[in-house]
Formats: sequence, structure tokens, C-alpha cells
Amino acid sequence: MRLPDAFVAKMKTLLHKEAAEFFAVYENGKTNGLRANPLKINPDSWAKTAPFSLTPVPFCPTGFYYGPSEQPGKHPYHAAGLYYIQEPSAMAVAEALRPAPGETVLDLCAAPGGKTTQLGAMMENKGLLVANEIHPKRVKALAENVERLGLTNTVVVNETPEALAERFPGFFDKILVDAPCSGEGMFRKEQEAASFWSQAYVEECAARQRRILQSAYAMLKEGGILVYSTCTFSPEENEQTIEWLLETYDDLQMMPIAKTGGLEPGRPEWTKTNRAELELAARLWPHRIKGEGHFIAKLQKQRPTPLWNGRWAKANAPKAAVQLYRQFEQASLRTERHGTIVSFGSHLAMLPERCPDWSGLKVVRAGLHLGEVKKERFEPNHALALTLKTDEVNHVLDLSSTSREITQYWRGETLPTGGDRGWLLVAVDGYPFAWGKEVKGTVKNFYPKGLRLL
Repeated sequence: MRLPDAFVAKMKTLLHKEAAEFFAVYENGKTNGLRANPLKINPDSWAKTAPFSLTPVPFCPTGFYYGPSEQPGKHPYHAAGLYYIQEPSAMAVAEALRPAPGETVLDLCAAPGGKTTQLGAMMENKGLLVANEIHPKRVKALAENVERLGLTNTVVVNETPEALAERFPGFFDKILVDAPCSGEGMFRKEQEAASFWSQAYVEECAARQRRILQSAYAMLKEGGILVYSTCTFSPEENEQTIEWLLETYDDLQMMPIAKTGGLEPGRPEWTKTNRAELELAARLWPHRIKGEGHFIAKLQKQRPTPLWNGRWAKANAPKAAVQLYRQFEQASLRTERHGTIVSFGSHLAMLPERCPDWSGLKVVRAGLHLGEVKKERFEPNHALALTLKTDEVNHVLDLSSTSREITQYWRGETLPTGGDRGWLLVAVDGYPFAWGKEVKGTVKNFYPKGLRLL
């Protein structure tokens, strides 16, 4: 592929003898990967029975490579949220942060949701995960992926980092800043990115990254962990940005990232002050691993931070609406959900535990979207279906992933069954897929129109 001349010259200067090996990878095709969703399946056992040929990603226990002829995005398992198609190197970022169940976590630049869904699975849907995306169009894809992967502890917001920092000083245990960057590491995957590249753009990205990091620092608790990542090779956006961060906030301390599976140290020699601790960062090079280019740094905040004293969210859903949901729950489910229920117009959502008040901010998705009240009846949302297991529902229509019926339902068609059981969960090989309503021998289709197979 054609690379910008200035980029080639820059990388030759940085890599010296290593440059020839680095540029050789651009003669090969990109690497494909998917990350299994442990909220729904056991990754290791599923990989052995998956309808694709999978091999493990060495630096991500839930990650797998798949071959160029495979099409996992067109399989109903993808629609059921069993996995997320993700560039393999990107999987290493969330592994560096590794939030625990019950923590309060922020993914500050979250779209399209690969790292958010990885973090949510690590948290086992416990605690609070805030996924923010500043771009209105990209935040829609983020919300859809959060729903598809079955996350219930996640609030998706569409705000500037500055607005969040003003509202949530010292609030988060862990923060991920997967910063917008010049994208040098993705040239092989997204060739149009190369056409936008210039050294001036690199400098522009570095300035933006510093502004975002200022907001991230403000939102971190004492002892909190910040992981910063980019998909670029540029020292200006990587080591030099972390160098600036360490000099600006002297209480931040670099933490080591395990150099497993081909990850290499950061390059202190590419900073202005040659700070040795930059070796603790990690670089993923496409000529050293099976994947694209990435940079990851991990830091801990040491300075005492005042306790956050903002307001917590309170239930505001009308009692009649909640009662209609509870009636649906008793009639159709074998499980009860407990938590703070809020309403957005006629829609009901259940918030994650210890969720702050979001009034005045642009919330796209607040925890689990339960459903909507329509003319004194409750209609469950697709998101609720994707968080369930088949043994948690009274009635299930289980379809084979190779059947004509699952394709028909995915397209929005009705299915004849001969029954009259009301609400039921349509599943694919035992994995929840969508809601259906069986009336007078036919299952009415409730697969969302915007997600249907074309």
C-alpha cells in the first residue's frame, strides 16, 4: 500500500535498522480478530465448538484470531452478542486496566464500544461503567454494542470531557482514555486514514489528547488508575504525551504493563527528557505481534482527592408503570430484577448500582432499558432479552443457527408455531436472540427494525 512520504521518512529515522522489517508488514493483509463475551459464554469451551476456525490471541484471554475467509459478522451468534469483532491489538488496552466487579469506571472516548464491552464483561455487570462519546453519530453505535453484548451496569453519555470533569471530580476508581489520534497504527486496516495524515495533524492530535487527559485526571480518585492508549506510532502522541502528563501532575506514578505475547516497552529515548519510567508503557508493533499498532500507558494518582459530594440518582418512574413491568415479569420471567427504576417518557430503565444523578447531561442509555408502557400494557425492550438466559424465561422458542427460521426472524418475519403462549424469548442454539409474542398460532416479530438482516 502507498504510505505518506513524510511518514515513511519519520519511521525510518525512529526505527533505524528495524525500519525494513516494519515496512514489510504493509505488503501483507490486516489481521482479523474477535473477542468472546464471557457474560454469555465460556470463551475457551465456546472457541472449540464455534462455527469459525479460531486461534488464541496471546495477550487477551478472551481474544481469538479468525481467518480472512471467515465472516463472523454475518452469523446470528454476532447478533446475539456472543462476541465482538475487534482488531486484536486493541484488546490489550482493557487488559491493562482490568477493572474489578463493583468498581466505578469511566471509558472517556468510548465509541464504537469494543473496549467498553470488554470492561463491562470484566466487571461482571457489577458496579458502574460510564461510556462517553462526544460525537453524536458514533455514540449510537456505542449504545447498540452495549445492548448487544448484554451490559446492564453501563450508562452511555454524549458529553465533552470538560463537562463530565466539572460534574464528577474525584469520582472514578479507574479511567480509560483511548484517545482520538492520528491513526498511524491503523493504516493497514483503514487505508483512507493514511490520506489524512500529516505531521501537523499529529501535533493537533497531541494537543487534543492533553486536554482530554486534564479532564481525566480531575475525575480520578486518590489511588485511582488511568490507562491511556492510542492506535498510533507517533512519539508526540505517545511517550511525549505521557511525559507531559507526568511533568504536569507530579503525583502521577507510572505502573508496569506486562510485556506478554509480543508487547514491547515504551521508548524513553523518544521523549524530550529521556524519562526512564516510560519503559513501563507498552508498544504493540505489527512486525512483532499479529495485529496493528498500539501504545498503552498505565498510571496511578497518588494525591489526596476530596470525596465526590454530588447527588445520587433516585427512582422517578410512575408507580403504575412499574406495576405494569412487574406484572410482565411475573407472567413471563422466572427472575426478578431489583434496582432503581427511572422513566424517560414512556420508557423504563433500571440504573446500575450507586449511580449518580445525570440531570442536565446528555444520557443516551441509562443502565438496562426494560421496555415501554404502551396503552396500559408493558412491551419489553430488545436489550432486556439480550441480558437473560433461557432458563430465566417461562417460554422459549429455540431455533438452530443453521435453520431457515432464524434467518426469517432476523429479517423481521413472523413464524408459525401453532401456540398461544404470549411473550416468549426467541433463542439461537440456546442463546437469547430477541422477543417474540405468540398469538393464535403465530409468533409476532419484535426484532428491532434498525437491526434486521437486509
